[in-house]
Amino acid sequence: MSVAENVALVRERIQAAALAAGRDPAEITLSAATKVQTSETIREVIAAGVTVCSENHVQEFVAHQKDGAYEGAKVHIIGHLQTNKLKYVVGKVDLIESVDSLHLLEAISRQAVKLGVTQDILLEVNIGREASKTGIPPEEVLPLAEKAVALPGVRLRGLMAIPPISPEPGANRPFFAEIFQLFVDIRANLVDNREDIICLSMGMSQDYEDAIAEGATLIRVGTALFGPRPPKPAQAPPVSKDPA
Repeated sequence: MSVAENVALVRERIQAAALAAGRDPAEITLSAATKVQTSETIREVIAAGVTVCSENHVQEFVAHQKDGAYEGAKVHIIGHLQTNKLKYVVGKVDLIESVDSLHLLEAISRQAVKLGVTQDILLEVNIGREASKTGIPPEEVLPLAEKAVALPGVRLRGLMAIPPISPEPGANRPFFAEIFQLFVDIRANLVDNREDIICLSMGMSQDYEDAIAEGATLIRVGTALFGPRPPKPAQAPPVSKDPA
C-alpha cells in the first residue's frame, strides 16, 4: 500500500476508535513518526494530509529541515534530547515532547529566553518505570510541572509517555489510563495554566486505538504509515593491518 493509502486507513481506525470511546475524532491529532524516513516519504505523508511530523534524532530533523521536507506541517521532537543540541531545536520546532529532567527543562528555558521565544514542551513520563527508557517517574510529574509553569521561555502543553511493549492486545490500557489520570491531575492543580495544558501524547502503531480509548489527544504513528523501518546497515569489519 502507498503512504497515502496507509494514512487513509489509519484515519479510518482513528475515527472508529474515537467514536467507540464516545469521543470526537477531531480531538485526536495524527503525528507521523518520521525516524529514518527520507525527505521524499516525509513529503508524501504531508501531501496525504498529515499535519505533524515527529523526529527522534536532531541530526535527522536538521537535514530534513534544510531540505524543506516539512513544508506544510509542524515538527515535534520526541527522542531523548541532549542540552548541547538545544540550539538546533529551540525556537525551530513546534513542540519538544521529551522533556525528562529539571536540568533539560532549565536549559530549554535559558535557550528560549536567549532567543526571545516561547518553546512549547511536554513532560515525558516513564509510566512503566523501565530502566531502559528515559522519562520521569509518575510521582515527579506534578513537581516538575509546577517548575515548568514558573520558568520563562517555556510553555507546558501536557504529557508524553511510551508504555512497555507488549504483544498482548489491550495490555497497555492500564498504563494509558494512569498517564491520563496524571494529565487530569496536573490540569486540576495548575489552575492558572489549565488552558495551556491540552496535549496528551501516547499511542504508537501497535496500540494507538487503545490510547485513544484512554484519552490520547496526539498519537505518534510510524510503521503503520510507512511500513517496517529498513534494517540498519551492517558495519564493515575492522581492517586488519598486516605486519610490515
